[in-house]
Amino acid sequence: MYRLATAISRGLVPRAAYTLCFGSLSPLTLSPVRTLCISVSLSAAQPQHDSSSTPTPSHKSNTSNRWKPMCLYHTHGMCTMLDDPAHLEKFSHSCSDEFRVDISKLVNKQPQDFDYFLVLDLEGKVEILEFPVVLVDAKTTRIVDLFHRFVRPSKMSEQRINEYIEGKYGKLGVDRVWHDTSISFEETLQQFEVWLAQHHLWGKELGGHLNRSAFVTCGNWDVKTKIPQQCNVSKMKLPSYFMEWINLKDVYLNFYKRRASGMITMMRELQIPSFGSHHLGIDDAKNITRVLQRMLADGARIQITAKRISLDNVEFLFENRIR
Repeated sequence: MYRLATAISRGLVPRAAYTLCFGSLSPLTLSPVRTLCISVSLSAAQPQHDSSSTPTPSHKSNTSNRWKPMCLYHTHGMCTMLDDPAHLEKFSHSCSDEFRVDISKLVNKQPQDFDYFLVLDLEGKVEILEFPVVLVDAKTTRIVDLFHRFVRPSKMSEQRINEYIEGKYGKLGVDRVWHDTSISFEETLQQFEVWLAQHHLWGKELGGHLNRSAFVTCGNWDVKTKIPQQCNVSKMKLPSYFMEWINLKDVYLNFYKRRASGMITMMRELQIPSFGSHHLGIDDAKNITRVLQRMLADGARIQITAKRISLDNVEFLFENRIR
């Protein structure tokens, strides 16, 4: 919050880009916390500066509307260059053009148990560094919105954090935007819950569980392992909406009858072009979303694959699954 206040005082962040809310937004928080609530719609990844990852050269939607990396400051509500033609030419501020859906290809689509899917792909081995979620309409397969936050570790020295970020995001050219925008994991979940509530997907009146929606991940690690680990480090109770999830690799295996070790394999087998930087969380979440869209179009039923019985006990629901 100090870095944000400094940026505001220097005129780097427009006051219209944010609202301040006070008080605990979740039963997970032990005490009231000052929270930054940012309304951002359909934004994805890349900083507004010159250092950025590059897409595969041949992947363009058309000559007049080419794929562009997205402004990462915009995903955090902090882009101050929306009136700069050069910036707008280089970076996108909407992901709607990336996920155009051809309705004619949905003839095999099956009814789903959910209204929405929340595609999640965390980054960070020691602590969570990035928390991106793509909201997908299960009926139309269209992208509804994005939630994206960079997360600042809580149990590492500043020197170790700098080394960690340079090794991770410096290679992708987005270390500066990480330092400018990152917030604590507790703040991230508070803002995420505000975002979920805005879409009527979560609320205390629902008992803290998701409403007709489910997380979709590429593997079990994100929800099974990393979220509980980070909650423990951050001294937080595990949110009740992380009690079940869909491992897309298991659904892929049972639907296509072939094993895929990860996102890249699935995209290659389905001949889906990838965009952005692998291991930049928001780009990976968007690429996993492309796989999900294709599977929905092909007629796959996207079902829960794992449920948490207790903190240390998870039940896997598919007999034939990736281990």
